[in-house]
Amino acid sequence: MEPLKITLNDYVLTGGGANGESFNHKTDPSIMLKLYLPGKIQQPLDEMNLARKVYEAGIPTPEPGDYVVTDDGRYGIRFKRIMGKKSYSRATGDEPEKVAQFASDFAQMCLQLHATHVDTTLFENVKDRYYRLLKENPFFTPAEKDKLARFIADTPDEDTAIHGDLQYSNAIFVGDQRYFIDLGDFCWGNHLFDLGMVYLCCCLSKEDFIIETFHMPKALSIRFWECFAQAYFGTGVPLKEIETMILPYAGLKTLIVERDSKRPKPELRVALKPIL
Repeated sequence: MEPLKITLNDYVLTGGGANGESFNHKTDPSIMLKLYLPGKIQQPLDEMNLARKVYEAGIPTPEPGDYVVTDDGRYGIRFKRIMGKKSYSRATGDEPEKVAQFASDFAQMCLQLHATHVDTTLFENVKDRYYRLLKENPFFTPAEKDKLARFIADTPDEDTAIHGDLQYSNAIFVGDQRYFIDLGDFCWGNHLFDLGMVYLCCCLSKEDFIIETFHMPKALSIRFWECFAQAYFGTGVPLKEIETMILPYAGLKTLIVERDSKRPKPELRVALKPIL
């Protein structure tokens, strides 16, 4: 696919991250631009194609637009911008007294997502993704990798949607409209793989990271998780039982964090003790 050529003179920088930068159009507030790091050509094209398939599968997500290249040679994707939106993490940080409401709303979105059956020929199986991450990880011993692979294999399969990076900052709302964003890791499989990320972000991350990334103190983030777990699983399931079930799946995210940081993360590996 040939990218649409655009000029950055039409855009204003709004943020940045590990993979690139985001921009808003100067005169058309309905357009946002996600640019990848220099040299990343296939990655934005792959994400745009995935975003289209996710959108066409009926997942509530902003409509993807064009595959583009800028006048400085960077590649990216244009999306339809959701005006006036707010993430559930930002909303909770701004109005902590509404934590139960926001956590419940987020839980209902997740329940709907995890009940959505998808064409498994169009998306990757979450297990295959973890097998690949496990194979590429240089920090676990062969014996540890065998135990982790068996745990992944023994998890029951489900043919339903997985966000892949289910943080409460990756769900947004405006009025009564709800959307998931940043679905570059979208796949299918058991919902517990997704819930592990929610627990990791809310409870296992360090306070300074939670403050910087999710705009709230850790105590409020933990409270968000408690309200979320109750809304997702129901009041009849004890929180301790839920956390015991989800902890190893949160620990598996170590494979992603260690891949990105290129160093072992012993503070997260604690969650893998039930497996190792």
